[in-house]
Amino acid sequence: MGSVRPRGKYNHLVIDFRYQGMRCREQTLLVDTPANRKKLTRVLVKIEKDIAQGVFEYSAYFPNSKRAMAFKSTPSKSHTGTPLFKDFAELWLEENKQRWKRSVLMGYERQVHNQLIPYFGHYEIGAITKADVLAYRAGLFQRKGNSDKAISPSTINNRMKALRGILTEAADRFDMDSAVKNIKKICEPKKDINPFSLDEVMLLCREIRKDYQNYLLVRFFTGMRTGEIDGLLWKYVDFEHGVISIREAVVMGRAETPKTRSSYRDIQMSPLVRKALKDQKKYTDAGELVFCNSIGKYIYHNNFRRRIWSPLLRRLNLEYRRPYETRHTAATMWLASGENPEWVARQLGHTNTEMLFRTYSRYIPNLTRQDGSAFEKFLAQHNTQEISHE
Repeated sequence: MGSVRPRGKYNHLVIDFRYQGMRCREQTLLVDTPANRKKLTRVLVKIEKDIAQGVFEYSAYFPNSKRAMAFKSTPSKSHTGTPLFKDFAELWLEENKQRWKRSVLMGYERQVHNQLIPYFGHYEIGAITKADVLAYRAGLFQRKGNSDKAISPSTINNRMKALRGILTEAADRFDMDSAVKNIKKICEPKKDINPFSLDEVMLLCREIRKDYQNYLLVRFFTGMRTGEIDGLLWKYVDFEHGVISIREAVVMGRAETPKTRSSYRDIQMSPLVRKALKDQKKYTDAGELVFCNSIGKYIYHNNFRRRIWSPLLRRLNLEYRRPYETRHTAATMWLASGENPEWVARQLGHTNTEMLFRTYSRYIPNLTRQDGSAFEKFLAQHNTQEISHE
């Protein structure tokens, strides 16, 4: 839904709406009064009605706007006997929501409602062509992200997922060629990992707030994903057999199943992890969660990053790295110590070693061990006993 609001030192009203997937803001000469707001709100309602019906002409409303030349008249595509894109997109969401995780569904809903329907909503789905899809994708390249930088190829590929799914399903259902057929993903630059050294790990674990010390130790020495450690329950910690069972993860404040089938796994505790978890029982054993905030709820990862993690790195004059680098750090330390890549892959929840070799190849010195003993020897060579649990 668009809006009418004042802008600038003269409080002139602006009409703010979305058209063809882009945010449009048109300045008027009307000052901010109740009467003028009411007048422009009526105009905005008509604009959005025309957009929904596929008859919106930008230049008819804003003839002197720079955007009027950029937006060519796009008549409603029809005459194919197929439903409108907006109707089929809603049906696609409804039919598939039971098989998606909540976070995936919410992501697709945002893409469909905020980007795809404003752009393709008035098209009959059978009239959408490959050229239309490529034009939409090209428009994404020209847009800016929150940091005012061009949207990255990986983000664009992600935003194309819902469109690809909708058009592929429509092609199958209505026995027609898919408009996304043979449209390849944009090549994405390789993402370099930036793990911490063992000395940096031990420094961070010593200097972090005491109430987060065990949390950080377990993150660094198990390689658990953020949602896995934040959602870890005591019932999945088995001290007798020395394993942590990954059976749940927290996503957006709610418990969900792990990311993939291979993410269901048992992580072997090192002595350092066992000691940290034993110490943690003193603080949270009365509840279900192993790690929680001050009121016993899930740790909100953005709060951890802003209030604990980032200030700690600044105070220690360490280069900023995402908290997720704790997972990469665990992988690189295991591999650097000589652990078998297959064992490491199982610890991380990978199906096989393909991703391991692709991401961490330079950290793999040999394939001589497979049971975790090499890593324990590696830790024993460093002073990892100096962390106090007081």
